[in-house]
Amino acid sequence: MYRSFSAVLLLCASLLWAGCASDKPASGPTRNFPEKALRGAVVFGTAPEIQLNGRPARLAPGSRIRDANNMSIVPGGLVGNRFLVNYTTDLYGLVKDVWILTPSEASRRPWPTSREEADKLIFDPAGQAWSKR
Repeated sequence: MYRSFSAVLLLCASLLWAGCASDKPASGPTRNFPEKALRGAVVFGTAPEIQLNGRPARLAPGSRIRDANNMSIVPGGLVGNRFLVNYTTDLYGLVKDVWILTPSEASRRPWPTSREEADKLIFDPAGQAWSKR
């Protein structure tokens, strides 16, 4: 009896683990980006150095980077990689929050790439979309 119970328990655990271990991005709810999030292309260098839209920039102390699955990742594992991202900056102009975009998030247009561009658009936080004024 104990062997059959152990076999059933092992089978259930392996099925549960196999269902959780997927290479696909999570198809759960969409991420909500703040109104001050801008879009850009980031190339990660040795932390805290990055290239943002082709220009040198720096990550802020305590910056947060989220991958396409919304999992927190460290910049050291991204050195040399280029991503389309939404990002925020702190009061000093350092990059604070970075979200690596999924293809569906990247297709949302328009999305401002500068504060000046954002000032000309209206943000709908519920729909996570920008539109012209």
